[in-house]
Amino acid sequence: MGIIKPMNREILYTITKEYPSIHHFFKEHQYPRGLVAALKRNPLVFKNGNPTMAYQPLSPGDTLLIRLPLESTHSSMQIIPTDVPLDIVYEDEDLLVVNKPAGMSIHPSLHHYEDSLANAVAGYYKKQGTSIVFRCVNRLDKNTTGLTIIAKNQLASAVLNTQGKNREIHRTYYAVVEGAITEDGTVDAPIGRLGDSVILRTIDWEHGQQAVTHYHPLQQANGFTLVECHLETGRTHQIRVHMNYIGHPMPGDYLYHPDFSRIARQPLHSARLVFHHPITGAVMDFRCPMPKDMEELLS
Repeated sequence: MGIIKPMNREILYTITKEYPSIHHFFKEHQYPRGLVAALKRNPLVFKNGNPTMAYQPLSPGDTLLIRLPLESTHSSMQIIPTDVPLDIVYEDEDLLVVNKPAGMSIHPSLHHYEDSLANAVAGYYKKQGTSIVFRCVNRLDKNTTGLTIIAKNQLASAVLNTQGKNREIHRTYYAVVEGAITEDGTVDAPIGRLGDSVILRTIDWEHGQQAVTHYHPLQQANGFTLVECHLETGRTHQIRVHMNYIGHPMPGDYLYHPDFSRIARQPLHSARLVFHHPITGAVMDFRCPMPKDMEELLS
């Protein structure tokens, strides 16, 4: 295979308005401070083709070329590359969007050093002779399926994380729950840790963090309801805890409702993601159909 090299990323902007300085441009485009400092330490900023300093102004018609500094991939090198097929929904120089299968953790963990999404992504890029620092933007539980975003550089990661904090990444989930739900509803109930557990979550009105889930019933069959869920917040196990709280748990949920008679995992699927591209600003809208095991619950 030879030497595995980190990816190079150059971004060329055509300036459309006045900026008092390149610093102001960086701030508007959400460049993180650490990245700006690295750009200043190295000749990585070019105005109209010439190396420039960040205090220089920008005018309409100027070009600004940014060469993102090569990152140390030491931490990601500890992730063992594995030859696991990826269901790639979209890829460009800044993003990788995949449809994560059930049974795959996001990161390696105890007894699962080689079968995580990070391992699969490392293997995917190793085949191309390149590597990235693995940065997952929207982390899904091991047995939750669907759309997952991986940022391929530090700028994309920083911008997308800011979008996430500002609730600008709009997420739609499908969940199959027990019982009949006939009307739209909202669960606004804070979620916190259950006792001293590192994993389990519960509704905690005194110490929990705000959590809001909107749900809309789509289909009823076999004693189950397929609901579409929209999140205002992103708490750990949020949909699982909220649906259990209102009396409609998910079958196959080994933590909160371990009934495996019809399905071997919680039927929860990340079906749609809408956000702005971290570099171009374009609206990105991805959809992913439900997996077979969820469809079978309703057939």
